[in-house]
Amino acid sequence: MTGASSERTGSQERRVLLGRISGAFGIRGEAKLESWTEPRDAIFRYQPWILRDAHGNETEVRGVRGKQSGKFTVATFPHITDRDAIEAMRGTEIYVPRSALPPPREGEYYWVDLEGLRVVTVDGVPLGTVSHLFSTGANDVLVARDDERERMIPFVQPQYVTSVDFDAGVVTVDWDPDF
Repeated sequence: MTGASSERTGSQERRVLLGRISGAFGIRGEAKLESWTEPRDAIFRYQPWILRDAHGNETEVRGVRGKQSGKFTVATFPHITDRDAIEAMRGTEIYVPRSALPPPREGEYYWVDLEGLRVVTVDGVPLGTVSHLFSTGANDVLVARDDERERMIPFVQPQYVTSVDFDAGVVTVDWDPDF
């Protein structure tokens, strides 16, 4: 499973959050990134980037280049050569359209593709819909919400998640509905 959160606004295609600008690197306008791709420098394969600042302003950028430099992922933006301009972008989120990502391998899922699917137990008891997923380090966790509650279900196959059926829009889980 590949982690990344997502969003969709209006009729726009779903967007996937792949990283964040964490500050300036050097003096020539390069940026340090937090990248949630694996490997971290794979973030540069997926473009265009939709950059969203803390105020919700968005800018689409193409042609961002980058590399790994020690423990940092470093990006060079077209037309930005000033450290102060990059520093002003600190905290800016990096989204890409879902269509920019390659198809997942057999038995793997992008979290964004699971969001919104119905969640039912193996006995057919509805548990809500997939709100989001997150990683704990030990395993990923699927969050199912309905009108009354939120359930956190380990995304461990086949022990707890027994099937994912995109055609039916359903994730089936072996989970106690009262838990």
